[in-house]
Amino acid sequence: MDPLTAAGVLFGAVVAVVAAPVVLGAAGFTATGIAAGSLAASMASAAATASGGGVVAGSVVAGLQSAGVAGLATSTTAVVAGVGGAVGWLTSAAAALF
Repeated sequence: MDPLTAAGVLFGAVVAVVAAPVVLGAAGFTATGIAAGSLAASMASAAATASGGGVVAGSVVAGLQSAGVAGLATSTTAVVAGVGGAVGWLTSAAAALF
């Protein structure tokens, strides 16, 4: 792997892990719960309506809320870093074409 690609992968992984809590908070998945009037509130409402009155344990909304309250689990951090690294690799590969 050339140095530019390696740097792109590393940068993408780090940015993804650092940005994840910021993005969750901005969406309304906060440490104190789901923020009223937020995207998270809309998602929770839709999920509750679809399931007949509550957000189902293990659903996307429940997982995002858990991450908003407690932070990312080690396994989730690894996945986020992997996705960020893949994006960094794709970005560096695209930059090499131009």
